[in-house]
Amino acid sequence: MRIGLFGRLGSGNIGNDATLEAVLAYLKAERPDAELDSLCSGPERVTERYGVPAAQLGWLDGSGPVTGPKPVRLALTLARLVLGSLIDTWQIATWVRRHDVVIVPGMGVLESTLPQRPWELPWGQFVMSLAGKAFGVKVAFVSVGANVVRQRATGWLLAKSAKLAYYRSFRDEQSLGAAQQMRMAGPSDHVFPDLVFALSSPPVPTGDAIGVGVMAYSGGTEDRADAERIQESYTVEMTRFVERLLADGRSVRLLIGDEADEAVALDVLSRVQSARVVYESFTSADELMNQLGTVDTVVGTRFHTVLFGLKLGKPTIAIGYGRKHLALMEQLGVEEWFQDIRELDADRLYTQFVALQGERGQVVRTIDQRLQVIRERLDEQFAELNAVLFGGSS
Repeated sequence: MRIGLFGRLGSGNIGNDATLEAVLAYLKAERPDAELDSLCSGPERVTERYGVPAAQLGWLDGSGPVTGPKPVRLALTLARLVLGSLIDTWQIATWVRRHDVVIVPGMGVLESTLPQRPWELPWGQFVMSLAGKAFGVKVAFVSVGANVVRQRATGWLLAKSAKLAYYRSFRDEQSLGAAQQMRMAGPSDHVFPDLVFALSSPPVPTGDAIGVGVMAYSGGTEDRADAERIQESYTVEMTRFVERLLADGRSVRLLIGDEADEAVALDVLSRVQSARVVYESFTSADELMNQLGTVDTVVGTRFHTVLFGLKLGKPTIAIGYGRKHLALMEQLGVEEWFQDIRELDADRLYTQFVALQGERGQVVRTIDQRLQVIRERLDEQFAELNAVLFGGSS
């Protein structure tokens, strides 16, 4: 049995790599005889960290910037896009053909909440699913996120990649609803929770710091022209919130969910200049969970920073840049502790934080009850994969 793992894996996003970890644990338990490899964004990291042979996804990812006069840059960029698309198409199709099953492990791969161009992952996923259909390879999108994509080319590619797949499941009802609206979900598609909830958790102590998750947030695809202003406005509000916590006598631990977020954490750290604010670099799910063990409450932005806080039973406030944040909070029964990032206000966020402290006992009990249901649903997800992808045999 030859099984491939596909997507933005090993690229520095802790949540993406955590979904890979969850699927690898499942495969090693259920298919110990399988030959595993990956076509991904960060092959060196995937091989080093997980021992899985991996190749680079996206020819353009490994090429340097285009320089020269503007007309020359435009011509060279167009030529590189055409050449890159041809190279990627050949590489992806050849790679898919060598497998019996290709799995896209979780992630928001059918979303457009953060900037992406159609010739990047959307094209690669479309080629992967088309090759799977052509060569009889079972392509599975497992517990993925989706939204209604307004950009025509990107939306078409994402919808076709999902529709051509052999198997699909979605991580929340909102994702399934969006997929149905985009006509990329079938009648037998199910909702199962995010795969990261399947990871084992270390014993979680209770610290007294407040975990504040920051993010390199500059808007969505439609906000490219205003990206710098959006990032600065977000950083200012998060800095003001941290200052309110400090004025209340609190200690703060800054958290990230992607390596790209580190610059924002360091920026906030330099603006507040307080010994009661700490940031320690980390790159893995285990390290994130260990740092979360030192905090009392989580106020997070990056999706999986919020998710890990909830997974460890911490009272959590989500600052959402997509409906997926609200859907996650609804799954855990704590949807009132949410603020839209486009309307982010430090004073209102502090008011929410104070109110959460007053209700933390009930919030923790609600999260614990919902986590039990989530774990049971993920057992059902893996049982369904056994039946659909592997014929029920181990």
